[in-house]
Amino acid sequence: MAKLEPVGGKKLIKEWPTWILKKAKTVTHYGFIPLIIFIGMNTDPKPQLSQLLSPV
Repeated sequence: MAKLEPVGGKKLIKEWPTWILKKAKTVTHYGFIPLIIFIGMNTDPKPQLSQLLSPV
């Protein structure tokens, strides 16, 4: 069984921003295009999905 070491407060404070930035990068990477499509689908006039995805 793996031995769990206690995490000190200073180490946790140092690692927290790195962890947050990694998660934010992942969310931004995979969520940007769906967000743009979602915003486009909720505008007036309502476009078709094919109109949103076409380059013209």
